[in-house]
Amino acid sequence: MPKKTYLITGGAGFIGSNFIRFLLSTRQNIRVINVDKLTYAGNLENLKDIEENDNYFFYPYDICDQERIDTLFKACDIDYVVNFAAESHVDRSIRNPEIFVQTNINGTRVLLDEALTHWKTGRGFRDGCKYIQISTDEVYGSLGESGYFTEKTPINPHSPYSASKAAADLLVLAYHDTFGLPVNITRCSNNYGPYQFPEKLIPLMISNCLSGKPLPVYGDGRNVRDWLHVLDHCEAIDTVIEKGLDGEVYNIGGHNERSNIEIVKTIIRTVREALDRADPRLPKIDDRLICFVADRMGHDRRYAIDPEKIGKELGWKPKIMFDEGIRMTVRWYLTHSDWLAKVTSGEYRSYYEAYYGGLKHA
Repeated sequence: MPKKTYLITGGAGFIGSNFIRFLLSTRQNIRVINVDKLTYAGNLENLKDIEENDNYFFYPYDICDQERIDTLFKACDIDYVVNFAAESHVDRSIRNPEIFVQTNINGTRVLLDEALTHWKTGRGFRDGCKYIQISTDEVYGSLGESGYFTEKTPINPHSPYSASKAAADLLVLAYHDTFGLPVNITRCSNNYGPYQFPEKLIPLMISNCLSGKPLPVYGDGRNVRDWLHVLDHCEAIDTVIEKGLDGEVYNIGGHNERSNIEIVKTIIRTVREALDRADPRLPKIDDRLICFVADRMGHDRRYAIDPEKIGKELGWKPKIMFDEGIRMTVRWYLTHSDWLAKVTSGEYRSYYEAYYGGLKHA
């Protein structure tokens, strides 16, 4: 049987690198092609342990570079495209929306065009091929104090980031409806776990705890998110690739709703529990590090995903509950201080200073 070939875009990022590792550890007779242009959040250190794997190949390409993507399709006989590649931070999208439009919308268009060109046959499409768009619950907008996002919730994005992801989703569905391209879209809640770039809430708070820096919390800290461990997310994506019905959208959630301030206090407590009692950092890690800052523009109040569809139709359910997942995550960052030091140098330092450089805690 010939090897199945996965084109993973954005595979040097947080979720993409975890998914590549998941594939290579659970699938036999596959080949993984990783395309990542290595922006601030793309880091080959995330894949150091598999770079010698004979079934793994890396190309430092931009998904907007149609000529190079076309070359890969011609040379690699690709069966699946899993598109993680995206500019993904809301704060950055407020400052530089044009980058989000280019990568998240036009990059998606390039991948769809190449899949359409190379998979289409005289009878329809080549057997076994599929395009998977990795999206976000942020395309739905904001919820009130109750209720959940379902796949039928109208799209209502509130930031340049979420608007660019929503536009990309609609483009994917249009290629399915217009051309018959086999596709699925997954929309997940907030991920956490190993290799997450520390501009995101959980790794930022862990990193700042360990270095004694203020813990910046937007607004009143009561914005609510549903949290999903990245390993559960990887398993869900794999399930959609294998079992997802053509043209369907699947929400992926963890049923772990927490307010941001609750997350921050949980991290403080978990870091304290994980450190040795003699660690000199321990006395400085407590709630006094919390620093409330002006709320971000367009900050959605609550997200909560209803994953009933993927559970009922495809049999997937999350396995890692939040309390255990956050302990696992804190332990990972404690034992990977070298990784954290490398990714928090250079461009990240400039970004951090621009947003949080003037903060002082009480």
